[in-house]
Amino acid sequence: MSICGREKCAFKRKPYPPGEHGRTSKYPRSSSEYGIQLREKQKLKFSYNLREAQFKNYVREAEKRTGDSAENLIAILESRLDNVIYRLGFAGSRTQARQMVGHRHFLINGKGVNIPSYRVVKGEKISIKPQDHGKPMFRDLDVYLKKYIPPPWLAVDKDKKEGEVLGRASLGADPGLIQNINLKAIIEFYSR
Repeated sequence: MSICGREKCAFKRKPYPPGEHGRTSKYPRSSSEYGIQLREKQKLKFSYNLREAQFKNYVREAEKRTGDSAENLIAILESRLDNVIYRLGFAGSRTQARQMVGHRHFLINGKGVNIPSYRVVKGEKISIKPQDHGKPMFRDLDVYLKKYIPPPWLAVDKDKKEGEVLGRASLGADPGLIQNINLKAIIEFYSR
């Protein structure tokens, strides 16, 4: 029996590709170089919750900067406000963080910001609005933050429920930042 309790179930994984000829294929399909690059791009784009135009602009900007393009791309993506709030532990996912930013639940250096793509820089302090501390989404935050360890480029004051940007996100300082994604393939995808 499968997860749904029935023999035929959508959740059951199949060891062959979908479609009429997936099961009868003589040769396993191998992806082209383009297909591999596209898959890597989609994984990173969807994990940061971005549209194609936004993502393409970030890649172009990363290529223009001096240094390693892949490292620059990660620094740009990680400096987005919605991502920083997620990394500080104030939200359970980037999607939730994006919504919280849009609803003006956070202050940057004491000023309200409702733009998820706002880029935070070193020295900026991000805090939850004082009047929002009692809201349901932040009620269990104290319990969660006790166990949470932020990345090395961020600092969290767990009592005040605020964070500070200490530097720039880097793959060298935090190798677990991006897992199972080939950044070089993404850069090559856009440099065609």
